[in-house]
Amino acid sequence: MDIIKKKRAEAVNRIISKGYLSTKRVYVGMATCEIAAGSKEVMAVFQEAVARGLADVYLSQKGCAGRCNLEPTVEVVEEGRIPVKYGRVTPERAREIIERHLKKGEVIQEWVI
Repeated sequence: MDIIKKKRAEAVNRIISKGYLSTKRVYVGMATCEIAAGSKEVMAVFQEAVARGLADVYLSQKGCAGRCNLEPTVEVVEEGRIPVKYGRVTPERAREIIERHLKKGEVIQEWVI
């Protein structure tokens, strides 16, 4: 029984540490065409923010959205709110999305697709 309890505690800690229970989810487009458009640099900005303590955010990548002319894309999904997809996201815009949307709850309408 002790082994089972230990394994369960490890699994719960892993789930929490990966952010699977977060109320905010950020998906960065990482299809080949999005990488060519600069999504690796955009992902790095979000990864750095999470590493520095951006709380309650699950960060992941997503595949092709079929909108090559609007890449790189970033989708923000928040509990109880309509998902928001941003287009033509640069590292600078990613920093603004972190500050304004993720931290303050402000949707940046001029970048929404």
